[in-house]
Amino acid sequence: MSRICELTGKGRQVGHNVSHANNKTKRVFLPNLQNVTLLSEGLDRSFKFRVSTHGLRSVEHVGGLDNWLLKSSDDKLSPRAVKVKRELAKKAAVAA
Repeated sequence: MSRICELTGKGRQVGHNVSHANNKTKRVFLPNLQNVTLLSEGLDRSFKFRVSTHGLRSVEHVGGLDNWLLKSSDDKLSPRAVKVKRELAKKAAVAA
């Protein structure tokens, strides 16, 4: 399973371990991913996502999963998140 946040697209970064003698060896910085269940108020159901803690804070800051999906671009979202976003847009179009 890839180490990429499903809502922000945040993935791994590459850098160096630096010793006291200033020797540099390659290393990988992985995002802090958590399995979370987020509630969609518009669709009135919950969805499971693998989200970074930074992404989870961002979702809460914007006002929930629905607002986050509607404001973010499809290229950063996972295919599952894009599917939920389309469902949400379809329901909003029918309601309007």
